[in-house]
Amino acid sequence: VQLQASGGGLVQAGGSLRLSCAASGRIFSRYAATWFRQAPGKEREFVASMPWSSGSTDYADSVKGRFTISRDNAKNTVYLQMNSLKPEDTAVYYCAARPSDGYYVRSSQEYPYWGQGTLVTVSS
Repeated sequence: VQLQASGGGLVQAGGSLRLSCAASGRIFSRYAATWFRQAPGKEREFVASMPWSSGSTDYADSVKGRFTISRDNAKNTVYLQMNSLKPEDTAVYYCAARPSDGYYVRSSQEYPYWGQGTLVTVSS
């Protein structure tokens, strides 16, 4: 699976952005899709995940209620709608995928496929 993330940019606090991650190469609907982020000087952290089958979702507490992950399997694309952005959301955002096994997995080490990252900067 090849992943291509896009949609990052500069936004003021309280604003919104939508990230996209386009997949190619495999049947994307059979893969769990997840967003991670990495702020300067910090470790990569889990943001949101969506397995292929149920449509259910998993969110980090820090983004719950503000971010929404969704996917369009017909377009092989996963999205991250980010609302009420805060300066602490500033980071490089990465999409990642792993073959779906029905489990929610938050560890980045379990994901073999990664996009190149897209920078989100939230100004105060």
